[in-house]
Amino acid sequence: MLHIVDDEAVVRDSLSWLASSRAIPAKAYGTVAEFLAWVEKGEFDAQGDCLLLDVRMPEMNGMAVFDQLAARNVTQRLPVIFLTGHGDVPMAVDTLKRGAFDFFEKPFNDNQLMDRVEEGLANSRQASEKAAIHARLATLSQREREVLDLILAGKMNKVVADELGISMRTVEVHRAHIFDKMQVKTAVELAGLLK
Repeated sequence: MLHIVDDEAVVRDSLSWLASSRAIPAKAYGTVAEFLAWVEKGEFDAQGDCLLLDVRMPEMNGMAVFDQLAARNVTQRLPVIFLTGHGDVPMAVDTLKRGAFDFFEKPFNDNQLMDRVEEGLANSRQASEKAAIHARLATLSQREREVLDLILAGKMNKVVADELGISMRTVEVHRAHIFDKMQVKTAVELAGLLK
């Protein structure tokens, strides 16, 4: 989903229409408070999201909002594209150095902006998938991690059992738990997930 934070209704409407022309679902926020309430829910972890953020707004500027997002460590999963009518080169360079996805000065080229939004959405989905895989890995016990490493090295159950000093049946149980927790059915699928 594309999230649009801008205090001007005409800009929000225009950007929402542009997104719909590319079949990108969009949600517009007229205030920073509305958007930050959505961030508090943490729903961006579950899907690809991207943020179009106006630099100058009455209650809080876009840079301060970006700093809050960066402090919460969400800017990798929620790429931020700044929009401004009052930008300058040093401001653009500073935002990009701080981790913004991109910076567009108004008036902007509609197609270029939407191309970057699509790239941001793809990056967000990829980051969310990686976070989900890491969360599943974190559920493995120490012994399951040891078995996992040996499975990924291509070792057969008997070899894994010998190296760890456990029975082959215990290796099979650990292997089944690993596959279940990682949501895979085969060692090949597991290797592909963790490459």
